[in-house]
Amino acid sequence: MTETHATITPGAPVFPPGRYGRRREPDRRRPRLAALLAAVLLATLGLIAAKLYQQYGDPRYDAQVITYTEITDSQVVIDFRVTVPAGGSTTCVLRARASDGAEVGHEEVTVTARPGERRIDARHRLATSARPFIGEVVRCRPAG
Repeated sequence: MTETHATITPGAPVFPPGRYGRRREPDRRRPRLAALLAAVLLATLGLIAAKLYQQYGDPRYDAQVITYTEITDSQVVIDFRVTVPAGGSTTCVLRARASDGAEVGHEEVTVTARPGERRIDARHRLATSARPFIGEVVRCRPAG
């Protein structure tokens, strides 16, 4: 004959007292530990990303197109402004695109700031293979 208790749901196993040891309560520390480890991992990855950006990124070379004018079938004139370290120089990649998005002109231009200045206002005539729709500064990096 087996012993049944009123608190046990039907179909649940009944273990004889003392035979299998004490039942463990669910551990509530593990979700906290997992959250703590995830937070430490995210903080570590954030620090690594910040260090790599400082080491390899070029945040000091910021370029903006002021205007693009004199659009013909074979050229576009691009006026742009670049922020560089004081008295520094930069090489910028200029590009012209047609109305369908195809690249019709591409050139690297090196510009230098006057001693003590950080902003360079430059103008460049970019030759194109077809009529451009827009002139752009793709990126700027340290000259060299």
